[in-house]
Amino acid sequence: MTLSDDEIARVAQLARLPLDHTELHALHAQLSAILAHFTLLNDVDVTGIPPTAHVNDVVNALRDDIVAPSLPRESVLLNAPAHHDGMFRVGSVFEE
Repeated sequence: MTLSDDEIARVAQLARLPLDHTELHALHAQLSAILAHFTLLNDVDVTGIPPTAHVNDVVNALRDDIVAPSLPRESVLLNAPAHHDGMFRVGSVFEE
């Protein structure tokens, strides 16, 4: 599969690559060679092989969400360096 000059220029533009004509020509040859290698995958017999998102058995390592009561506000605010009206008070992050 070969790409057109317009397709190569479009890919370069999407990647925000400011390429001149010489660089686009070199990229044209390289990308066409890469795509030619991928066309070889069309010849691979994959019948009987299930679609796979990951080669290893990946399971969710996180626990299920369980609804539970939260800590009392008063006890949480005891550990806060500063609080006001039942909320944490933090320093400003924007310059004035």
